[in-house]
Amino acid sequence: MLVPDTKPALAPAALALSRRSALLWKEIVEPVQPFLEKVSIQLAEEIRAFDPEIAQYAQYAIANQGKQLRPVLVALSGGAAGKMNDALVTVAAIIEMVHVATLVHDDVVDEAEMRRRRPTLAANWGNQVSVLMGDCLFAHALKLAASFPTPEVCRAVAAATYTVCAGEIQQTQQRRNVEFTRAEYFKVLEMKTAELFALSCDLGAALSGASAGHRSILRRYGLCLGTAYQVYDDCLDVFGSEAAVGKSLGTDLASGKLTLPVLIALENATPEDQAQLTEHIQSWDPSCLPRVLELLDRYDAQNEARRVIHKYLEEARRALLPLPDSSSKVALIYLAEFLAKETDALGVC
Repeated sequence: MLVPDTKPALAPAALALSRRSALLWKEIVEPVQPFLEKVSIQLAEEIRAFDPEIAQYAQYAIANQGKQLRPVLVALSGGAAGKMNDALVTVAAIIEMVHVATLVHDDVVDEAEMRRRRPTLAANWGNQVSVLMGDCLFAHALKLAASFPTPEVCRAVAAATYTVCAGEIQQTQQRRNVEFTRAEYFKVLEMKTAELFALSCDLGAALSGASAGHRSILRRYGLCLGTAYQVYDDCLDVFGSEAAVGKSLGTDLASGKLTLPVLIALENATPEDQAQLTEHIQSWDPSCLPRVLELLDRYDAQNEARRVIHKYLEEARRALLPLPDSSSKVALIYLAEFLAKETDALGVC
């Protein structure tokens, strides 16, 4: 579904939330903007190393990076635990390539047509090119990781990539399975999304000379923040709007992925409503969406999911307490606050 060029007018409450989030995000990112620019320059250099025949696909995939959350985490973790250096730029570029590769593959699996307000790689050039391009990005990221003097970075990136892919496989195997539990759901989230957040924090700390204890603290922060972020993204898929978000929504329901809002409704529904929701999930048709949303609203799925996100964000903030005070530590706390504000804005229109 193509996104209209014009954006819908926001209600005053939504507009106020949006402005507060934008100001907080600027406060977080402004100090690390030179770092992010270096990461973008290195990514562009890496793309130029691709064969000319495929460089255009890699460039298209990399060019639209969004908020660069993972590079931000590398920079802030490095600053919170040690000294900034050029190795952090390289590892941020590596992790961003792995992340983009997972998005390219996700869009194929989910049959998504839009991402960040433009057609996906698959929508433009087909699934075969997209799958192979994702493979190329994974391979190039590992090649770059192998250029470090010690094998630690390459091992960590390879292990995280394995974990991410294994998590995606597990989620795929559970599609349309209404017996899927919350515990299984959060295990998948920690594997497929939170792992790269944790890797960003861990390697950012390691390459800045942090102690093992500080690395462990920052890795825990990354796992909690990443889990909260994926729950938020899952909620956005059912409670957001394509015009505001800039990507295809409803893809989780269409592909049979059971996310937290649906699990909450299934847990609390009457037998009759549970049977109806199960039928919609297992025999999906787009015309079912209004009824599914009605059931999610009936069992307060959005508010319960919001509560869970805030719980993980509070855990992320608490994890940072033992770190010495620094501007980077404050920025990591603000990053959790930013996601909390975005969460509170869900459904406000």
